[in-house]
Amino acid sequence: MLSSSSRLLRVLSLLQTRSHWAGPELAERLEVHARTLRRDIDRLRQLGYPIHASSGVAGGYAFRAGPSLPPLLLDDEEALAVAIALQIAAAGTVSGVEESSLRALVKLQQVMPTRLRRRTDALRSAILPVQRIGPTIDAGVLATLATACRDQLQVGFPYRDLHGKASVRLVEPHAMVHTGNHWYLVAWDPARDDWRTFRIDRVQGALRTGAHFAPRAAPAGDLRAYVSGAMSGVHPGDRARVVLHRPHEVMLRTIPPAAATLEPIDNTRCLMVCGAGQLDSLVYWLMALDVDFDVLGPPELMQRLRLASERVARSLARAGPPSASPPRSRSSGRAGN
Repeated sequence: MLSSSSRLLRVLSLLQTRSHWAGPELAERLEVHARTLRRDIDRLRQLGYPIHASSGVAGGYAFRAGPSLPPLLLDDEEALAVAIALQIAAAGTVSGVEESSLRALVKLQQVMPTRLRRRTDALRSAILPVQRIGPTIDAGVLATLATACRDQLQVGFPYRDLHGKASVRLVEPHAMVHTGNHWYLVAWDPARDDWRTFRIDRVQGALRTGAHFAPRAAPAGDLRAYVSGAMSGVHPGDRARVVLHRPHEVMLRTIPPAAATLEPIDNTRCLMVCGAGQLDSLVYWLMALDVDFDVLGPPELMQRLRLASERVARSLARAGPPSASPPRSRSSGRAGN
């Protein structure tokens, strides 16, 4: 027989695994009488847990939203995951949540058992933050868009596109995607009768929600695939085509689908198709790939590569002929194998 406190924890754990428990089934699972279960439920309510009880044939118990946040019951792995997420949020790309994330992390660590706190401290000391990449997004904007996606409400906003052109959009939001550098909104644009992706940091001014809309089937049946294609910029008239002199299966391990699409040509080459909106960045990544390549288009990319090669040639000319390099000394600070 479980003690009273242990049984309360067991009741909480079970209630979190389903949206509804029949009273007799829950009592049988706990191996207690129905009266004991009712007393346990009353005790949990006194502690702040919003547990709803219903009577009748389909009666039972379920968690319901309450006026305040009740104490949370987390196992070790869940608590560790929350601690890591809070640490990342405190230094992430969503503005307005840094301070609250730190406060929540401190509260969580205060109640952690010693064994778990040691694991959290080890992770925190091992994870080194780097400079943020990409703009920060206001947490309120993300919350408003997430609510509009969930409740299927039209949302309107002023928007400035990649070329700086301003417009006012009224769309049907379906999902948000974070690529690691940017937040995107995927939405149906009635004015253009097509799906669109919007960089959320380019939303200018306040958001306004409107009428309900009927949900649509995702493009190609998969919003994630659509977003990957949109982010790679694979659209007619706005794409770069580059032949890479490496096998298709090799480059697949280097270039993620969100960055470009790859098509095999033969056993030694493949075709890379990607967005041509930021040519200077594309020049940099082509050189960083350390792979021979042939540019098929656009002509502007060829011109940027010529300019880059001329800068490199001028730099080498100023440096003079190469000199013999001194022998490399062994160092404990070498990169890992």
